[in-house]
Amino acid sequence: MELCLTSSTLFRSPELPLLRRKSETPTIVLRPTRLTISAKKRTVIEGVSDEMNAIASQNLDFAPARRRVRSAFKDAQQQLDHCLFKMAPSGIREDEWYERNSKGLEIFCKSWLPKPGVRIKGALCFCHGYGDTCTFFFEGIAKHIAASGYGVYAIDHPGFGLSEGLHGYIPSFDDIVDNVIEQYTLIKGRPEVRGLPRFILGQSMGGAVALKVHLKEPREWDGVVLVAPMCKISEDVTPPEAVVKIIRLFSKVMPKAKLVPQKDLAELAFRELNKRKMAPYNVICYNHPMRLKTAVELLNTTKHIESHVEKVSSPLLILHGASDKLTDPLVSQFLYEKASSKDKTLKIYEQGFHCILEGEPDDRIFTVLNDIIAWLDSRCSIK
Repeated sequence: MELCLTSSTLFRSPELPLLRRKSETPTIVLRPTRLTISAKKRTVIEGVSDEMNAIASQNLDFAPARRRVRSAFKDAQQQLDHCLFKMAPSGIREDEWYERNSKGLEIFCKSWLPKPGVRIKGALCFCHGYGDTCTFFFEGIAKHIAASGYGVYAIDHPGFGLSEGLHGYIPSFDDIVDNVIEQYTLIKGRPEVRGLPRFILGQSMGGAVALKVHLKEPREWDGVVLVAPMCKISEDVTPPEAVVKIIRLFSKVMPKAKLVPQKDLAELAFRELNKRKMAPYNVICYNHPMRLKTAVELLNTTKHIESHVEKVSSPLLILHGASDKLTDPLVSQFLYEKASSKDKTLKIYEQGFHCILEGEPDDRIFTVLNDIIAWLDSRCSIK
């Protein structure tokens, strides 16, 4: 009798890529007696040509392919019937560039600045979630915040989006954190924001990144904003210790191998169906099963944060959907209660799913955006 170790048995991710797109990339089923190769069928992207679907279906393991695909879909993404795009402020100045980091990897960077003549109040630096990129929905989020007088900056983590590195592979979570510190240290020195208040915004796994950045350099930020943060794995999704040992063992032998998921949980991320249907347009997200070493790194990271949460001392804004099934809002409550910050705010949005900035009704999305902007404004006036 064979025992198939699926992701539901081994490790249920504490978060999900914001937008998932099924793929035909082979995945490995771990069994005690052998390795079996299986394939997942790719979902056709509605509303685009067969040629565009063919472009989207190519292997995205490496950055050059991801950059070609993003270039092909950039205009189509901006034309989607979503409030973040339809109601995006005009006149925002955008810039894109690459920086080669200390590890030798090209890191994609992007900025959004208010239109000329608008005074910049501060800098907001973004950390995206697992599997995601700063080049899709965050484009609309960034424009709205920039229009309120902020320089908004974002990078794609190594191995994600347009940055170099094997797609979806996190050999060291600390490398992601150190890269964020390295890139945003450069950005905080740019002439347009030098000397101004600086804030870091983390979403989902990016929340864990932002917290670890703060723990490494607690005096370098004037505030931390967390949206549905992955800062502790709830009991509902924590694997048994024996299973964790199996994960760790396999990760040493085949760190880049992928777990086989039981089901696609993307429907839990977006409350509104019409917004959920836009998921396939995030064509460069990592939507394959989680790599073994990545799973271990996320487990280690959440344990580290849980044991150091009392050291979180920055002004803190935590935002979470009450019905989020991917990152538990009770974990945000835990962070709020345990953090030593004297200035801390927790907002829980009734019926909200995981993607409260992308997948909720329009009025809710703008409520969350306005809550972030109001919090930033009040801290800039204090500064």
